[in-house]
Amino acid sequence: MGQQQQNLPAYADRHDAGLRLAAELSAYRQAANALILGLARGGLPIAATLAAELHLPFDALLVRKLGVPDYPELAFGAIAAHGQLQAEVILPELIDSLPTELTRPERLERVRQSETAELHRRQSAYLQGRATEVTGQTVILCDDGLATGATMAAAIRVMRMAHVGKLIAAIPVGPESTCASCAAHCDEFHCPLQPDDFGAVGTYYEHFEQLDDATVHNILRQAGST
Repeated sequence: MGQQQQNLPAYADRHDAGLRLAAELSAYRQAANALILGLARGGLPIAATLAAELHLPFDALLVRKLGVPDYPELAFGAIAAHGQLQAEVILPELIDSLPTELTRPERLERVRQSETAELHRRQSAYLQGRATEVTGQTVILCDDGLATGATMAAAIRVMRMAHVGKLIAAIPVGPESTCASCAAHCDEFHCPLQPDDFGAVGTYYEHFEQLDDATVHNILRQAGST
């Protein structure tokens, strides 16, 4: 793992990462009752590549990180929605480790309300209110990387609420400890790169552009999901 850390970036882009995951998940090519859900926004290009390689249907799963006030890139939790179902994950250990002026309940609640509103906006904008049927199915969840693991944890929780059959998480890169925690809540877990000294997710990609609404619509339209 230390060797991998020295040879950054590990992936050319999200498409390249999707191809790497497809090689690991080849057993699911054209599997019956299986589908792929990409955590929007960053996980969608990876999910699209994986779906094309495995000849499986795919769609978006809406998640939002709950960022620490003044440090929005650091997640103290996350929320996820699937149809009328909504799940929330909070990381109390992280909250307890921060200065109290950052974690006053009213400040955290403002973040939660703001991100919930954005989650609902994206549900309407991206999915027009639909929710892909997942009950009893094999569901492969894709994101572009794990940091705190909060968004994937929220995605796993909402999928369990929806009574999926088999739940698989597929992520290109994440710290070993976070991967272990995530894997404990999945039926199967795939993460090819688990560096000992983890940096920001974007540092493991040569090209790691931010995705906007138009890009999401284009990905879903090309996949025939809308």
